[in-house]
Amino acid sequence: MGAFEYTAVDSGGRQRRGVLDGDTARQVRQTLRERDLIPLAVSEVVEKDTAGRTRISLRRGISPMDLALVTRQLATLVRSSMPLEESLLAVSQQADKPRLKSILLGVRSRVMEGHSLAEGLAEFPQAFPELYRATVAAGEQSGHLDAILERLADYAETRQLLRQRVTHALIYPTILTVLAVLIVSGLLVYVVPQVVGVFENTGQELPGLTSALISMSDFLRDHGIVLLGFLIIFAFALHRILKQPGPRRRYHRLLLRLPLIGRLTQGINTARFTRTLSILAGSGVPVLEALRISGEVVNNIPMREAVEETSLRVREGAPIGTSLGTSRLFPPMTMHLISSGESSGELENMLERAAVNQEREVDSLIATMLSILEPALILAMGAMVLIIVLAILMPIFELNQLVS
Repeated sequence: MGAFEYTAVDSGGRQRRGVLDGDTARQVRQTLRERDLIPLAVSEVVEKDTAGRTRISLRRGISPMDLALVTRQLATLVRSSMPLEESLLAVSQQADKPRLKSILLGVRSRVMEGHSLAEGLAEFPQAFPELYRATVAAGEQSGHLDAILERLADYAETRQLLRQRVTHALIYPTILTVLAVLIVSGLLVYVVPQVVGVFENTGQELPGLTSALISMSDFLRDHGIVLLGFLIIFAFALHRILKQPGPRRRYHRLLLRLPLIGRLTQGINTARFTRTLSILAGSGVPVLEALRISGEVVNNIPMREAVEETSLRVREGAPIGTSLGTSRLFPPMTMHLISSGESSGELENMLERAAVNQEREVDSLIATMLSILEPALILAMGAMVLIIVLAILMPIFELNQLVS
């Protein structure tokens, strides 16, 4: 039995889209007619490409939040001794998004054909990352799929929370910066010319601050669109340049050297690496494979290259903590915890503890940066408004002195 996507029209003429289980497309069309729907198009989720290799028609993945929710639901059902194909069907019926429902039914169709869950997930690499698939495969081989799914659910939820904390921390400074730029630009383009223009007709010599403000206002009015276009082109060119391996590596290395941003970058990537390695090591994935997969979740290129170098040294028999510490890119506390875990045989627990410590440090760094950034933005905005007000008031003060 496979999963079929359909497009149909109901009795009111409204178009309906969804996914149904069926052995053939003909059976799905008959099911739609029984539901008083007129089928327009029915296609199987899994299709064959020109090379004869199975390819999934759904190219896009799913959001981390959906992945965490699906994993938690599947873990709960599997732990309750429900058969895997029934668990996948129940989770797909619970899903509200058609794409997510299609992916889950596609995985279920593979499982019902006799494939393992990991092989079914491998048909959707955009939705289920390699970490997810390797952990599920290890869980199936060890016979503890329910416990592994619980760990994956915890991992997905923790990573989603970390991403949300970082994103939410940037919302307020971003909004404040955009508002400050818009307000100051509006004052310079519309308010300043009307107010300060009055003093140009008096014939008196304007203060230097007022003249500079008028020049800036004239420049923005005459060349504002050109300046905006230049900034957009510059941002686009910078984005293209940073996609190149060399400039991107230098940029990532520069981030690690900045005072607060460097510690934040190091903390986020270390937390990802240690938590991923912890769940893989605890799931029975071989160490070298676990290091390779864990290195892929590290976004910073120098830190990722350090993990790859560590993998080569571990292959030659060196310990993980010592090999990783030679790069001096990871926090010393994390290296000590990893070395302690290797010597005591509790690497999984020590990696988990290192991840928790790094996540707490990231939260503290974010709070510190916000406590500095928010007042700094407010003061900068106030200083710009003060300069504009002084540039407007200074000619008034001089005019009053002339009159008296």
